[in-house]
Amino acid sequence: MSNAFKEQLLKAGLADAKKLKAAKKQQHQQKVQGGKNAPRVNEASVLAEQRRQQQVARDQELNRQKQAELQQKAIAAQVKQMIETNAIQAKGELAFNFVDDKLVKRLHVNTKLHDELTRGLLAIAKLAEQYYLVPSAIAEKIQQRQPQSIIVLNTRQQEVAEDDPYAAYQVPDDLMW
Repeated sequence: MSNAFKEQLLKAGLADAKKLKAAKKQQHQQKVQGGKNAPRVNEASVLAEQRRQQQVARDQELNRQKQAELQQKAIAAQVKQMIETNAIQAKGELAFNFVDDKLVKRLHVNTKLHDELTRGLLAIAKLAEQYYLVPSAIAEKIQQRQPQSIIVLNTRQQEVAEDDPYAAYQVPDDLMW
């Protein structure tokens, strides 16, 4: 209370000096205790902490993306090395047709390689717009790492439906289309 207001209350008889001193003492104690025990909230520090947390989250996301990119590059390097070291020279007069991304492509091989391709012993892998013949075991390892690199990998799965009218007719392995 201001001094003028205190004086008016005392003159009117609404308050006495002891009660005013007790109220003033109590207010002073609350200020002193409240200032020491109550945490002061500083808006600038709260905003700074929020910004720091947002920056940490952004940094973690960027690090995760960089790690994923590095992992993809490492896988691509492994696939490239596997294809280049295990590639079989494909030269011959016999054309082997296959589909790559809705396009029919042709690879000229000899009869032995053609037979191995149809039986699933060899596979066709794509690396930098070029096609390579690789053994099926290597092709399976490549397919685990980078499935889009393997274009043709024939597997023998004889699943014939019971009501198939052509089940008795075998398709020859050397059938060319």
